[in-house]
Amino acid sequence: MATRSSSVTPVYGEASIKVLKGLEPVKQRPGMYTRTDNPLHIVQEVIDNAADEALAGFGKRIAVTLHADHSVTVEDDGRGIPFGLHPEEQVPVLEIVYTRLHAGGKFDKGSGGAYSFSGGLHGVGVSVTNALSTRLQVTVWREAQVATLAFSGGDVVEPLAVRKAGSGDRKQGTSVRVWPDAKYFESADLPRQELIHLLRSKAVLMPGVTVTLTTEKPGGKESETLTWQFKGGLLDYLQQSLSADPVIPLFEGEHYAAEGEYDNFATGEGAAWAVAFTEDGALLRESYVNLIPTVAGGTHEAGLKDGLFGAVKGFIELHSLLPKGVKLMPEDVFSRASFVLSAKVLDPQFQGQTKERLNSRDALRLVSAFVKPALELWLSQHVEYGKKLAELAIKAAQTRQRAGQKVEKRKGSGVAVLPGKLTDCESRDLTLNELFLVEGDSAGGSAKMGRDKETQAILPLRGKVLNAWEVERDLLFKNTEIHDISVAIGVDPHGPNDSPDLSGLRYGKICILSDADVDGSHIQVLLLTLFFRHFPKLIEAGHVYVAKPPLFRIDVPARGKKPASKVYALDQGEMDAVLEKLRKEGVKETAWSISRFKGLGEMSAEQLWDTTLNPDTRRLLRVGYGAVNFDGTVSSMGKLMGKGEAQARRELMELHGDSVEIDV
Repeated sequence: MATRSSSVTPVYGEASIKVLKGLEPVKQRPGMYTRTDNPLHIVQEVIDNAADEALAGFGKRIAVTLHADHSVTVEDDGRGIPFGLHPEEQVPVLEIVYTRLHAGGKFDKGSGGAYSFSGGLHGVGVSVTNALSTRLQVTVWREAQVATLAFSGGDVVEPLAVRKAGSGDRKQGTSVRVWPDAKYFESADLPRQELIHLLRSKAVLMPGVTVTLTTEKPGGKESETLTWQFKGGLLDYLQQSLSADPVIPLFEGEHYAAEGEYDNFATGEGAAWAVAFTEDGALLRESYVNLIPTVAGGTHEAGLKDGLFGAVKGFIELHSLLPKGVKLMPEDVFSRASFVLSAKVLDPQFQGQTKERLNSRDALRLVSAFVKPALELWLSQHVEYGKKLAELAIKAAQTRQRAGQKVEKRKGSGVAVLPGKLTDCESRDLTLNELFLVEGDSAGGSAKMGRDKETQAILPLRGKVLNAWEVERDLLFKNTEIHDISVAIGVDPHGPNDSPDLSGLRYGKICILSDADVDGSHIQVLLLTLFFRHFPKLIEAGHVYVAKPPLFRIDVPARGKKPASKVYALDQGEMDAVLEKLRKEGVKETAWSISRFKGLGEMSAEQLWDTTLNPDTRRLLRVGYGAVNFDGTVSSMGKLMGKGEAQARRELMELHGDSVEIDV
């Protein structure tokens, strides 16, 4: 946890307010829009556009060239980006695509949209590429014409030029050459192996599409070209990548919703998957959404996990295979699973512009609904293989429970009696257990009903917790709430230089769960103060988290292929973004309804589980010290929480109120 503030000019007046226009926000803070360790992601944005053309069925070839001058060219044989004047903006569409944030052909999701399924959603993809490049030049072949346009640092340097296509020109397609600007990246070099993996995966996910990577050699030496084309799809890819023999034959399948088949899923939504179970060896786990690699996983992977668990658990119960005293959990089935998963989601919501994690809650239900019945059918047709898979899962469950029993023996020697208002979880596995410190008894009631009883414990807190910044450690337990928190987590208060006994820790995650309003934020700060001041080793070890419940719910009617849905927004800014996207999709202002949660207690148990407690769909932020060192954090927290620091706090708010950021 750290407080960081930007430098402030001595005079604060009208001229101090800066308005960033065009692509300036990207240049000012590139880390908000892309990865800045190397330029791969801005090149990937161009590759993704080419892949979207192939995904839409209009291209069969993607060619990437690494030039000797460190530039990169991406070519496809798709439809070509339109280059006529935009009907409203009266600027060439090709120019708008590369110079305007939140502009693109992928917001239109109706039946007549250019892209029903695509990875690009934010409309900031290639415009970010353009902003962070010393030069970007585009050539488009379309409608018997050839259009060219060039930029430097996001600005047009060679205006749009259009000529008739000649006999040697291709019929259609787009070629983009990019010179990434090294000053925005820690390293100017593209990680070649990551690029190869990315291109190879595109070929795997698009059977029949040829993907090539050509590397030019300096000094006029002969270029090297790698080519990928897979006809066997996910299954062949997984088989080639496994490091150990599978216990049962690989399980593969795919299912996409037909028109009118499901009320909850849009036509064409679905997934393809290949799964292998091994007893040892490294695991391969790769997932994609509309061909975008989601290296941090997300709700589609959670859906695969849920579907596999449901089918295997049902098989074990049907055949009475579970030994007495053994309780099966999803991780027992999933722990030795390797998989390749490719999901198609009509309107995916990613975490951040880099799209490394899928957040769409509907994706969990989508993938699970298709995977579970397919595996159930497969297991019923291959009973012997089903029993081998059950044996593997049961073995994992027994190993987990033995580890939990060892932990419980160590804890059982303590004399502390757990607080009466603590609703504990059943598991004793530290890696799975979570404690939620919940604001208010009413919210605590919803959390108790909505939680996972196996791994989630609830400790409701009454009122605002004591500001413990200047409280002596020996006097902490005079406060009932702090006493109950310490006893519940199983760790005594300590200082930053102490070596506390963490062997009694009862939960791997201690989660602060308060309302999404100002009072809730105040309670968050008081609890963070308590942990930073008197339980710093828990923060250092990564055990303290802040749960982010939504403030708004938007009820959206059915539109086009998309059925009616409920969308949750953390704050006003996120709600504004959701509403803007709905407007671009053509939804009328009067069609949706907005509800504001006054507090957690207003949520039903199901809503609280879906938005805040479910590990697969919630947003949980781990607390750390951020960019500021420990001593700097102590100084800042002293100004914020010290009783004699009112004047310092006032000055801090006057000078830094608009620019302060909190890293959690």
